[in-house]
Amino acid sequence: MAQSSLERRRAAAPSESLLGRLNQRGFRLIMLADAAAIAMALVVPMLVRHGLSWPSYSPATYATGYAAIVVVHLVALYFGGHYERAPRLGARRELPGIARSATVAILLVSLISLLTGVYLVPRGNLPFVLLLAAVGVAGGRALSARIRRRREGPPRVLLVGGPDDVDLARHHLREAGDRVTVVGAHASDEGLAEAVWAKGATDVLLVSSDGIGSLYPEPLTTFEAAGIGVLQRVSARDTLLGLQSLVEVAGMPFTRVRSEALPASRARAKRTLELAVLLLIAPIAVPLAALTALYVLLVAGRPVFYHQARVGRGGEVFAMRKFRTMRPDAEREGEIIVATRDDPRIVPGCGWLRTTRLDELPQLWHVLKGEMSLVGPRPERPENVTEFATLIPGYAKRHEIPPGITGLAQTYGHYHTDPDYKLGYDLQYLVNWSPVLDLQILARTFWVMLTRQL
Repeated sequence: MAQSSLERRRAAAPSESLLGRLNQRGFRLIMLADAAAIAMALVVPMLVRHGLSWPSYSPATYATGYAAIVVVHLVALYFGGHYERAPRLGARRELPGIARSATVAILLVSLISLLTGVYLVPRGNLPFVLLLAAVGVAGGRALSARIRRRREGPPRVLLVGGPDDVDLARHHLREAGDRVTVVGAHASDEGLAEAVWAKGATDVLLVSSDGIGSLYPEPLTTFEAAGIGVLQRVSARDTLLGLQSLVEVAGMPFTRVRSEALPASRARAKRTLELAVLLLIAPIAVPLAALTALYVLLVAGRPVFYHQARVGRGGEVFAMRKFRTMRPDAEREGEIIVATRDDPRIVPGCGWLRTTRLDELPQLWHVLKGEMSLVGPRPERPENVTEFATLIPGYAKRHEIPPGITGLAQTYGHYHTDPDYKLGYDLQYLVNWSPVLDLQILARTFWVMLTRQL
């Protein structure tokens, strides 16, 4: 019998316990095991080299310093995505990613030591600390996965696709033995949620190449909330297109399907980096904004700011602020007129503010408030979003993060670029986000400002 809607909501709802609330804020019990492994990685090389007679610093200094180093490692692991919900099927090897995060942590610790002159970890110990920390944390993950399998039993898989594809997948999964239990098959994504609840599936394998269908945003979001993994089989055509995010299940290539392209840890990392950038540029941006406001006041008069409704994260509408560069009557209520390069509505003497993007300086306030990002999808007007969402499947996915002052679509696309193409830029940005990508886009934006490109 299928679960009732009430039972499904209870299954999907987060726990109300203290641990459940902490989990919602990013805390995981595995962090305690990671902290112990990192602390051991710091202490063991010192004991091997120096016994109990450690050099230079007091025990209190070592205790405080090592606690700080452990925290730096945990932060690096968190922003590296190692505390996201672990999948039951198709889990990647943890060691390479953990080693990368540990390397970042070691570099940060070395930089802090260089700046403070306090070297709690001798240079000769660093390679051993890195090795022991990576192996210890990865080992903890492997042990945790084994305990989880023993406690919860093997994954219960529902196969979705055509008869031939389902039969082929069954053959492969049979080779996995008791590590996977196939609980049934379903022909398409229609009625998939009911089939998942009825079969008690823990994972869904979309084994036909066109299996994703209309899963986004529902029931995919509900599946994620309930801890049910969804994987899409990767065809030879997908591989030829350069798809790299692959996982293996019983010898079959899959890619994980998520309701959000940017996991919570990476979204928080992006927000943290943007706040750091705001802090760095504030001494320049604030005086420049004040001078620009004075210039607009003298040349264009009041009002200095122009407010326009734009769609932000999650589809919420906010009033985006810019320096006014057009006549106050540039648009009548309910009327949308797309700006052109030599728009006659631009106030004489204010065109250069648009080509240099200085009119967008007030949007830094929106970034500080969290309504916008430095880099992200272009903020669109509600009327345009309604139209585009009807014409372009998946258009709403660009609203997973706050819109950006600049972005791939803003710097590589143009005003005349079709919205469908711009959506391609936005989704590519979401999937491939990294601090390096943001820096590349910001650098290109600076070049666009200098060359006054539209």
